[in-house]
Amino acid sequence: MAVVRDELSFIVRRALQDVFGITEGFEPELEIPSLAQHGDYATNAAMVLAKSLKKNPREIAEKLSEPITSLGANILDRLEIAGPGFINFFVKSEAFKRVIPMIFEKRENFGKTDIGKGQFVQVEFVSANPTGPLHVGHGRGAAVGDALARILEASGYRVHREYYINDVGKQMNILGRSLYLRYLELLGRQIEFPEDHYRGDYMKDLARDFFQEVGSKYLEILEDEAIPVCSKYAAQKILDGIRKDLEDFRVTYDEWFSEETLHREGMVESAIDQLRSRGFIYEQDGAVWFKSSLFGDEKDRVIVRSNGAKTYFAADIAYHWNKMQRGFDTIIDIWGADHHGYVPRIKAVVEALGFDPKKLNIILVQLVNLLRGGQPVAMSTRAGEFVTLREVMDEVGVDAARYMFLTHRSDSPLDFDLELAKSQSSENPVYYVQYAHARISSLFAVAEERGIKLDIETAFKHLNRLEESQEIQLAKILGEFPFVVKKSAECLEPHRIPYYLHELASTFHAYYNHHRILTDDNELTQARLALAGAVHIVLKNALNLIGLSAPDRM
Repeated sequence: MAVVRDELSFIVRRALQDVFGITEGFEPELEIPSLAQHGDYATNAAMVLAKSLKKNPREIAEKLSEPITSLGANILDRLEIAGPGFINFFVKSEAFKRVIPMIFEKRENFGKTDIGKGQFVQVEFVSANPTGPLHVGHGRGAAVGDALARILEASGYRVHREYYINDVGKQMNILGRSLYLRYLELLGRQIEFPEDHYRGDYMKDLARDFFQEVGSKYLEILEDEAIPVCSKYAAQKILDGIRKDLEDFRVTYDEWFSEETLHREGMVESAIDQLRSRGFIYEQDGAVWFKSSLFGDEKDRVIVRSNGAKTYFAADIAYHWNKMQRGFDTIIDIWGADHHGYVPRIKAVVEALGFDPKKLNIILVQLVNLLRGGQPVAMSTRAGEFVTLREVMDEVGVDAARYMFLTHRSDSPLDFDLELAKSQSSENPVYYVQYAHARISSLFAVAEERGIKLDIETAFKHLNRLEESQEIQLAKILGEFPFVVKKSAECLEPHRIPYYLHELASTFHAYYNHHRILTDDNELTQARLALAGAVHIVLKNALNLIGLSAPDRM
């Protein structure tokens, strides 16, 4: 048994084969028209195929009309040809209701597909420098990366979650010196704290912890000897905090990959040698350059400076070479939007190293604007320069934070209103969705108190009693869930799940408010309980896909 969309897709493909001999390589697109009078689904297949078939689109649509009608007699009420060649499908209401038994049969597996066929996908996300606590922007990246990984797993992919630790370079020296100066300050020394050092209050906390562990032993030694110790201490403590924040945010990783490993094990030099052997390295003005302009970058890039110091880009080259060698079928990097200019050069690296650049997908996550009641939030006093993910989690909760981060496309800016995220109203999108699940749980509890229990056999026999337009619409939306999951995986767009959840929840709330589910008519009650139960299952499945709980009480 298949959902209506899949059945229609099969029917169109079969008609194309019977009429025009098209046997493979074409997947007809099915859209849900914005106007109900245009049908339940529509396809533009006739227009897409017009050029290759050398026929007028409307002529193609007319030739397909009869075989589609015949093949779809079981699910189609009728079809209409509109405009230049759109085929509009009007589906029998009974066909939509068939999804209800399917949902109960598959339960937590409803919505899952095997489009990934076990392909191995690496998702690298967050990867914040261990120089300070995670801020709210990192939180959005964490929500996007983790939700995407969950969606890919539900779509038949093997997923490897990875965090890249930037623990080498200038920023680590500055981190160490920031801690050292705060340590001296704590011990009574007069210091002048540089503007370009890490000024957040968390550095003062680290200095106190450091003093408790080592006492005053670093007070009299040379700064150059103290800084590496301070750097290592601060980085480890901050990384421990990052791990804890992410775990509490329901984000875990298969691997924490240290940049320092690349340097220690000679991978950076090996990657440069690999590019050199392929003819993409040259020297000029004492520096070593990569010919990235050959691959669409705006200019060539320095990878070793004239003083012999390697750039950050050199380590990124080695890291992506390492990724490619690990056998992933697809690599997904999730970066902050400020890395936009970095995309062409990393794509250039992958191609220059002899790999298909299409294997690398880079998702950019835009900024988060924190609001409180519509007004911009003042900067955090704890972090000094930004609002931390921990502060947001503590104030609104993990569920609300994750959901709000996912309510827009990742490449568009996000306004996150803290008061809205805490409110218990229909204006709060996460409350609205979770309340639909809790409402159905309550419905079944009330039914049990009244001695009414869902009898699947009776309910499925009487699904024909579901005649209200909102009941048919609910069944139609339920049947769309596997497609939404599939498209989320294919397009790498986890925001599609919250969009779907909102539509399903709002349709159910409207239905619940206008119709009694527990009626004096047992057959109707059983059918409506089955529909509500199916909504309950799908709400939970979709919430789980984006890492949210499905509460039974609110």
